[in-house]
Amino acid sequence: MKKIINQIKHILKSIIYYSFIYNIPHSRFCPLFNTVRKFYICNVLKIAFPCRYSKFQNKVYIANFSNIFIGKECQINEHTFIQGARIGDYVMIAPHVTILSSMHGYDQISVPMIKQEKKKNIIPIIGNDVWIGTRAVIMPGVRVGDGCIIGAGAVVTRSTEPYGIYAGVPARKIRSRCDSPFEHPKIQALFKVIP
Repeated sequence: MKKIINQIKHILKSIIYYSFIYNIPHSRFCPLFNTVRKFYICNVLKIAFPCRYSKFQNKVYIANFSNIFIGKECQINEHTFIQGARIGDYVMIAPHVTILSSMHGYDQISVPMIKQEKKKNIIPIIGNDVWIGTRAVIMPGVRVGDGCIIGAGAVVTRSTEPYGIYAGVPARKIRSRCDSPFEHPKIQALFKVIP
């Protein structure tokens, strides 16, 4: 009985989110719009750390509320698609970013891909202080290291090193944001570490 009640609650929360919260205009028109979205995402859906400085814009698609957690002081812009993810603190996600946590199977060439079992719940982890550029794609199971910048349109198919700048399809490291690897422990002490 408790399971059925929880499923009904989940359905009702989804209906409210996608029929109302999802469609509230961008906060550039009125800061109250972000406040309403933030309240619902943090206090009703409980998928984000409640924080005064977080921003959630309109039309952020969240496929599964149980497979996502968003840290403090994050900014997620409009038309972002999130299947599932663990997102650290101080993360900026530009418009039209896609974060995937499942994909179609393709290993059996004798079976059409559409009929193969999906690989589900391969949750990507996005570290602290990350900036993901517009139209980037984060593939399932990828770990984006702390302090990374992911360029616009990049497709991240492999985990990234901390404080790297990545671009391209597939994403490749262009350079590092810091000259010395000894800077990393000092910088990481500023943020909580995501397990």
